[in-house]
Amino acid sequence: MNGSVDLQINANIATITFFHPSHNSLPSDILAKLAETITKTGEMNEVKVIILKSGGDRTFCAGASFDELVSIEDLEVGTKFFMGFANVINACRKCPKLIIGRVQGKAVGGGVGVAASTDYCFATKYAAVKLSELAVGIGPFVVGPAVERKIGMSAMSQLAINATEWMPATWARDKGLYTQVLESAEEMDEAINALANRLASSNPEAMRLLKKIFWEGTDHWDSLLAERAAMSGRLVLSKYSKEAIMAFKSKS
Repeated sequence: MNGSVDLQINANIATITFFHPSHNSLPSDILAKLAETITKTGEMNEVKVIILKSGGDRTFCAGASFDELVSIEDLEVGTKFFMGFANVINACRKCPKLIIGRVQGKAVGGGVGVAASTDYCFATKYAAVKLSELAVGIGPFVVGPAVERKIGMSAMSQLAINATEWMPATWARDKGLYTQVLESAEEMDEAINALANRLASSNPEAMRLLKKIFWEGTDHWDSLLAERAAMSGRLVLSKYSKEAIMAFKSKS
């Protein structure tokens, strides 16, 4: 299995689900499909609100695919890979529909960036977060702007510097990444469905304008995230990164 991105629409509510058998990690083909699906769904007149989630009942998203990271051999390929995350973040940013995040379990690296790119994010108490990039010789350059926008530079720097330590879901809620933390996935889904149904009957134009206001000051992100992708693409070629990624991969 190479993973999937699935779209379902019911009663003006679109649910986008990404899945990968390796802890919902994100290889480039899944990133491309996810960005494309978010963009396409945002253009659908029948869709009033979007729920973004991952498959399974454990890890929300393990971030970048280590299998793909270790195979990168030149700057062009490396930059293109990290642009996959940039494209997902920008797709969420530009989408005219409000996006509700559903985080059932741990979020690592790019997974934290995906959660930060939603407009209203629910989580369970199991949804700890970690920006592990520095531990493999890179850095959370691409996801950094999205994470900083949600939790501020101080909290983002804590995650980026202490790259091997999990921060609990309650910490992420208190910093603003999550809006609610529930005891179970069942409780979380009840809360998500209640909000999604209320939004589905709200004024679409009012929600579109609200979304535009929420993301003010980010119009330069197309170029900013491209620059950040090049940073990561260069660093992943280093001997340090190659060895660190292989060490992490051997433990997984």
